[in-house]
Amino acid sequence: MINLKFSERGFLLVVLLFSSLFLPAEKNWTARWITSPQVKNEANTWICFRKEANIATVPGKAVASIAADTKYWLWINGEMAVFEGGLKRGPSPENTYYDEVDIAPFLRKGHNTIAILLWYFGKEGFSHKSSGKAGLLFDCQISGVSLNSDESWKTLVHPSYGPFEGIQPNVRLPESNVCFDARKDPGDWMLGSFDCSSWQTAMTMGLPPCQPWNQLVLRPIPQWKNSGLKDYENNDEIPSVSTGEPIICKLPANLQVTPWLKLETTDGQVVDMCTDHLNGGGEPNVQARYITKNGIQEYESLGWMNGEKIIYTIPRGVKILALKYRETGYNTEFFGSFSCSDEFFNRLWTKACRTLYVTMRDNYMDCPDRERAQWWGDEVIESGEAFYAFDCQSHALQKKGMLELINWQKPDGTLFAPIPAGNWDKELPGQMLASIGYYGFWNYYLNTGDLQTMAQVYDGVKRYLSGWSTNPDGTLVYRKGGWDWGDWGEQIDMSVLLNAWYYLSLKGVSEMATALGKAGDATLFQEQMANFKKAFNQQFWTGEAYRDPNYLGQTDDRAQALAVVAGLADEPKYPALFKIFTTNEFASPYMEKYVVEALFRMGKDHYALERLKKRFGPMIDDREHSTLWEIWENGADGFTGGTTNHAWSGGGLTLLSQYVCGIAPIEPGYKKFQVAPQPGTLVSASAKVGSVQGVIEVAFSNQPESFEMNVTVPENTSALVKLPSGDITVVKYNGKIIWKNGALIKKIGTNLISFPAGKSQAEVISGKWSFKTIR
Repeated sequence: MINLKFSERGFLLVVLLFSSLFLPAEKNWTARWITSPQVKNEANTWICFRKEANIATVPGKAVASIAADTKYWLWINGEMAVFEGGLKRGPSPENTYYDEVDIAPFLRKGHNTIAILLWYFGKEGFSHKSSGKAGLLFDCQISGVSLNSDESWKTLVHPSYGPFEGIQPNVRLPESNVCFDARKDPGDWMLGSFDCSSWQTAMTMGLPPCQPWNQLVLRPIPQWKNSGLKDYENNDEIPSVSTGEPIICKLPANLQVTPWLKLETTDGQVVDMCTDHLNGGGEPNVQARYITKNGIQEYESLGWMNGEKIIYTIPRGVKILALKYRETGYNTEFFGSFSCSDEFFNRLWTKACRTLYVTMRDNYMDCPDRERAQWWGDEVIESGEAFYAFDCQSHALQKKGMLELINWQKPDGTLFAPIPAGNWDKELPGQMLASIGYYGFWNYYLNTGDLQTMAQVYDGVKRYLSGWSTNPDGTLVYRKGGWDWGDWGEQIDMSVLLNAWYYLSLKGVSEMATALGKAGDATLFQEQMANFKKAFNQQFWTGEAYRDPNYLGQTDDRAQALAVVAGLADEPKYPALFKIFTTNEFASPYMEKYVVEALFRMGKDHYALERLKKRFGPMIDDREHSTLWEIWENGADGFTGGTTNHAWSGGGLTLLSQYVCGIAPIEPGYKKFQVAPQPGTLVSASAKVGSVQGVIEVAFSNQPESFEMNVTVPENTSALVKLPSGDITVVKYNGKIIWKNGALIKKIGTNLISFPAGKSQAEVISGKWSFKTIR
């Protein structure tokens, strides 16, 4: 039986993150990869491993390097130390991740027992490259005592885990359904008192680096956040004896969970567990099954699933002692915030934040049910949201994705996603250009200041762009790639879209080259941009809209939007483009982010908010789901297409923080940032951002006769404050007036504030500021 026991320390292990190179570890490995002699490397195999050792003195720190194909759960002296360790393969097509865990808090003087349960996926997927072999590596030496994985370890293929009979998960998922037969359970094998003398000696398979796991790369993201076991929202409604009807247990939101049960019954009863997202996105996803033994029993199904409801199907007459769940997820805090005078936008921000979080784990996911795949067009939107929604620990997930994208680059320079993947290798040209461009890689650097990662990916970005070419007229030679996709929906002007994405990629790589001191490259890219912009406008601008001459559909709002946000469309074209945005609504929720952003860029903040509310209204008003839909359709009976948890629909979160409250970095790493609110019709709004420099807070009151705003600027940075209308009349610094009606009050003001463009803007240093304008 799997009975997860936590000490008072809870989940106190120390996970050592690396912040340097995404490269194979320069480590002198002394442990061996091991497996069970029983293993046939079949999919969905679960293996128990044990090691016993005597330790004379417990050190202050004891770092264990642990690699697993594929996932592992670690107990030390019966206490859970790691819940679902390991990452899906791989950092590159050949290599494997490993964890570093400080196990010292769980050790004791004298006899110690290390127990590991390993889950070997054994399947390819859209988020995992299978090695073809189940294996464990545990490398740790303590005061002359070796805990290394070798022939001293004992092992057993767990007899309770077996095939799940019935509908299987779709081919995108490397995870299998979990089926556990408690009648075959060896018992509490993770405890020190358990006798494992009948188990087989572990079989060694090589010293790292060795095939098929090859080089080992240190885990670049933290271990999962772990809530412990929790009651369902409707716990009081759970029957004490099952009627045989499905028992629907409500979660507080759409979460990543593992379901738990405590029953009293006879053996052989079949209990099924799934979520309301079992068929999310139209295809079967993961579920679980438990076959009972006699008596009182507890069980937690360790393969995570997501949804708003957990559905237990328990045979009639079985006594239900308790049903609970454990939430796990990416270890970041919900630090950012947004609030305004219109409750609709508050709900939008909150739903987008929840959608974003449930699509974060081993990688950014398009959705946590149907695919769990790192589609990079989605990740561009998601990572942009994360900078406003979460703390800085979230940044590591985008960095991981960037390095994986470049490490999976094909020999001919082609990039593709999702990666890591064992059954997908097709390029989506538009998404690849988006990923390496201004909104992807460059936005990461703008928010983090992590120049080292830019240096690591730069050559790969250049190599990919070198595979593109232009026509004699200067526009892009069209490239279909492996999947000629620009967006869901109709009226897609693919050539204009692809040309705009290409320009954004040039813009991003040009900035990268400048930041890296590659002046020659930067000049070349800037010249290409100037020539390309001229050709783009000559070829596609009709006087009323951007259109490919060969495109026969209605004018594409997406294409116009990208032209604006890329800087291809100059201000004189804005009136014509605005007219299109008020009539044409073809963009999916994915591309709608760029349409609304274009409206903000054009100074049309009133209509930007109006369109955002109009297009996302049914999603935000949907009370059945705490997350956002993949596509727009909403039939008479509710949502009718795609998944109901797609973070590419959450771009509104970014727009509300970045444009309504106006917070955005000007210099990389927030060394300088702007606060340039565009309030539209909102009477008030506030936002908080956890930047790499510290906490930034903005709050404004937007009245017909005046505009007042408070701004918190963290240490070691400065802010350019731009008020939406009127000249600044009063400025306070840390509660004291330093500027009033055009004059500095006391000399202190000369060192704190300057007015670089008249009295409608002010550049200020760190501190708490208040500004007021009279209209």
